[in-house]
Amino acid sequence: MRITYVTRSFLDYRIPVLEALNRKLTGGLRIIYSADYVPKRVHDRAKQSLRENAIGMRGEKRLGPNEFPDFANSAFRIVYQPGLLRAIKKTRPDVIVSDGFFQWAFFALLYKWLYRCPLVLCYERTFHTERRAHWYRTAYRKLVIRFVDAMACNGKLSLEYTNWLGIPESRITTGHMAADTENLAQSVASLSNSDRQLLRRTWGNPEVIFLAVGKLNKRKGIRELLLGWSLLEKSLPGAWALVLIGDGPDKEKLQQLAKDLGLEKVIFQGPVDYNEIASYYAAADVFVMPTLEDNWSLVVPEAMACGMPVLCSEYNGCYPELISVGENGWIFNPLDQQDTFNALRKCVVNRERLNEMGRKSKDIAALYSPDHAAEAILNACKIAVQR
Repeated sequence: MRITYVTRSFLDYRIPVLEALNRKLTGGLRIIYSADYVPKRVHDRAKQSLRENAIGMRGEKRLGPNEFPDFANSAFRIVYQPGLLRAIKKTRPDVIVSDGFFQWAFFALLYKWLYRCPLVLCYERTFHTERRAHWYRTAYRKLVIRFVDAMACNGKLSLEYTNWLGIPESRITTGHMAADTENLAQSVASLSNSDRQLLRRTWGNPEVIFLAVGKLNKRKGIRELLLGWSLLEKSLPGAWALVLIGDGPDKEKLQQLAKDLGLEKVIFQGPVDYNEIASYYAAADVFVMPTLEDNWSLVVPEAMACGMPVLCSEYNGCYPELISVGENGWIFNPLDQQDTFNALRKCVVNRERLNEMGRKSKDIAALYSPDHAAEAILNACKIAVQR
């Protein structure tokens, strides 16, 4: 089977999935993407892995912002990539795969109409992320889905929303999202205990270190996390610390909030290069994801692959698959300050179990490997061809 994957942009985590899919196809994968928007390091990795079958295009025309505001459906963008249809046709696909319904997915849909090629869409959205979707967006999706042969969703919550849009469950596979879990786990395994301790000492060598990784904006829920953390510092003082990795438009506001709340154990670490992130996962004890809206936050399985228990927001689409309550973490509502505090408190009270919970996280993360994600996409392609 020859599969052409048309996607405007992707990041490091997608490379292992593409490599696994290409192996399953014995070299039959072509990927077409925007070399204008994919970071150079990712472009270089794609070229190194897929060689001439990684086709980066330039010169996209765009109407609307390049970067969207914090929450989904708060802006609109129309793009046109000159030569994209011609590039797809040149690859002679048996199946065409694309992401979502808008942007470059429209060209994949147009190719299906023109050449009767089976079409698979990889999709991530949930009822929660689409709670603010305009009527015309939903109407467009319901129209387009009539022409889609199969869908590859990231998980249960995405499947439920996609099924509601109108495609039968029998034509939906799940699990197409995966972090670079195998390489991260290997990186952590290669770190010495002295390396971990050195980093912990830079944070004051607390007994329990909570780690959050993400953009410092409204959507990621860091403000809400700080409010919950303030209750922990006041009512359960001890040797715990909260390390925040990332940068973003709300950085100064969040630093001021921490100051106003009198927080003494919050560390704004700043941005960390992706190639260095494994050492931070290895040095901390608990991963916290307080997002107010995420389809399938990949930092969660990243942290799990590195052996971390997880406190996960109920607004993160990955929690049904990745969090086994009380075994590898807990789920909480970041909009509820008391619930956030309770989740943090559970980790402190159960700190002697954190290593055991981290091992459970590794076991769960191993089930959502790049190979598993590639299999989900391939199975969706098989369904599309059979139709």
